[in-house]
Amino acid sequence: MTTATSNGYLVRRLADAPTVPCPCGESTRPLTRADTPTCNLHVTSIRDSVLHYHKECTEVYYILEGEGKMELNGDVIDISPNVIVYIEPYTKHRLWSEKGVRTIVVGTPALNPEDEYFD
Repeated sequence: MTTATSNGYLVRRLADAPTVPCPCGESTRPLTRADTPTCNLHVTSIRDSVLHYHKECTEVYYILEGEGKMELNGDVIDISPNVIVYIEPYTKHRLWSEKGVRTIVVGTPALNPEDEYFD
């Protein structure tokens, strides 16, 4: 259920948000650019994402579940629950995990589908 009011806020339940395939895996998207250009919030399940970057969007990943590796401009880090990764524009990144990772991804400004670049 989505509730928007003239009082300057939006309330959305994760269970009511659409889940869509994406280059990272599968993403439930309770807050998107269609709601506000300010930011997005996605809950994404990832096993092996495609190396990509954004020219405009800064992303913050908050790892909820699972363990894996994340490549950031050629560096590889270990990820696990409660790890937070801040990713600036033009940072090439991907995440992979044998058993899968579930993460909250916040982007600002809100992710524009045309702002995903693959090499």
